[in-house]
Amino acid sequence: MKKLFIILLMLPLFTQAQNKDYRIYAVAKQQEITVSQLVSELKQADVIFFGEEHQDSIAHLLELALLKGLHQQQPKVTLSMEMFQTDVQPILNEYLQDLISEKNMIQEARAWSNYKDYSPLVAYAKKQGIPILAANAPSRYTNRVTRLGLQSLSQLSEDAKAWLAPLPIDTLTGAYYEKFVSLLGGHSSLGSFQLYQSQNLWDATMAWQLATHKKLQQQQQILHINGKFHSDERLGTYLQLQRYAPQYKLQTISCMPVEAYPPPAWQQWQSIADYIILTQSATID
Repeated sequence: MKKLFIILLMLPLFTQAQNKDYRIYAVAKQQEITVSQLVSELKQADVIFFGEEHQDSIAHLLELALLKGLHQQQPKVTLSMEMFQTDVQPILNEYLQDLISEKNMIQEARAWSNYKDYSPLVAYAKKQGIPILAANAPSRYTNRVTRLGLQSLSQLSEDAKAWLAPLPIDTLTGAYYEKFVSLLGGHSSLGSFQLYQSQNLWDATMAWQLATHKKLQQQQQILHINGKFHSDERLGTYLQLQRYAPQYKLQTISCMPVEAYPPPAWQQWQSIADYIILTQSATID
């Protein structure tokens, strides 16, 4: 109850700079900015990546504030979410069209266990008629790749392949691979490479969904929400989308919780994202 009360008090503050619960930095300009300034600066972007830590409560509130701002600025906007898998798109659409209950949608669309953190985004999109893109690859196929490698996808039916990025999938060897191996502790093996292949299936499928939707809906600006590993350093899903659709203007946001605000690290941040958001979610009990 205390947490809800604090969050409600915070909502009017999302347009103010120097908010104690978050800070937004425009890296190229080397300036701290407000949410409203961020919305304005993103006006010309085709696809906006919001990279989050999935348990960051302030990030979820900022995502909602950003979606509202983008929608008010440009009504033709789409919300894309890692949190839903491509094969549940029909179910998600039925919920958005008010054909099924939220309870059924949560169960049958395999919503994440912390769906309550994302439900305000979905509720706003539903109320405003904003499309939601179920962007993630079905876990049964990423699991298959982890066990058997990318080549095993060739045995799937054409109907099954339709839920995934087209084969073959680029495994983005180089910086992204080194980053992934480092995350695993620096130990490369056949098992870790197949896990890396499944990561690329994940990334490529999200990117393919973005590219396909944007091609069909040229006027739609897309806000895509994913874990920050998928888009930080303009790798992963970001780089896959560049390969599928190099003509689109992409902007990246990397949001991360911190215990205390450090001095801006402009040079380091340049390689991470166009906008850095620091939050103090851990300070809210």
